[in-house]
Amino acid sequence: MKVMLLIDADNVSVEVIESTIEHLLRQYGALHGRRAYCNAESALKHQALFKRLGIRPMVNLAAGKNSTDIALAVDAIELVMRERPEVLAIASSDSDFAPLVTRVREKGCRVLGFGQQGKTGEATVALYDEYQQFTAKGAEAEALPAKKAAPAKKIAAPKKVAAPKKVAPVKAAAPAKKAAVGSQAAPAKKAAPAKKTSKASVAEKVADVVADLIGFRPLQALPEEVSKILQAAPELTDHRPHELNAVAMHLREGGVLGKSQSSTKLLRKHPDHFELMPADQPNKVRLRD
Repeated sequence: MKVMLLIDADNVSVEVIESTIEHLLRQYGALHGRRAYCNAESALKHQALFKRLGIRPMVNLAAGKNSTDIALAVDAIELVMRERPEVLAIASSDSDFAPLVTRVREKGCRVLGFGQQGKTGEATVALYDEYQQFTAKGAEAEALPAKKAAPAKKIAAPKKVAAPKKVAPVKAAAPAKKAAVGSQAAPAKKAAPAKKTSKASVAEKVADVVADLIGFRPLQALPEEVSKILQAAPELTDHRPHELNAVAMHLREGGVLGKSQSSTKLLRKHPDHFELMPADQPNKVRLRD
């Protein structure tokens, strides 16, 4: 039985992620796919967790609202259609995935949900074939009643203080020597202002981390036109050969390729990234490793 796990890492806690994987391994014995969808900051924050649990981070660098959720939903549909898993598990407390759950169930796939207790509505929970809730750290903590203040202690009558002894007057410090004529004291150097970390440098650092984790650099680290091609035809990111006609259709729908433009010419502009097969009369294309 093939089991795939998709994690909304911007939505659930580390405790929920660990408990979800432990539950699935205990129930099914194996997890054939583990993907975590998150922004750049979460990828850096959880890189040790992802390595330890064998999770593949899917870093979303788009700035739009709910862009991470959309990326997860697109991949979920693609995985169900291509990989045909018997079980699709989604770790998220977000109610926005209700349409996705309904659509995946229509394809005959069993859909399991995992989330944090108290964060997911009952209507959303009912959509899943099974929904398991875990308690995140501090999620069920109740406010303790305020302790009564201890009664103030009675202040003892002040003891008589002996008259202070006379202290010898302190001699005034000798005035500072004047600088020699013609010489000027060097002004104190101002501390150099802390360098601000640019967004570009943060993105490069994220790209390096993700490349180390998943074996290739994310879209932002690629040439702009290559990134647009992969965003329009995300199926290429699995590095498998795909029908050139299907990829061309996605490129036109995504506005990367004009109606009269040749997809072959576009892809051949980037031989380091795309391989056309066969070379003389290509009908398939794949993303190079």
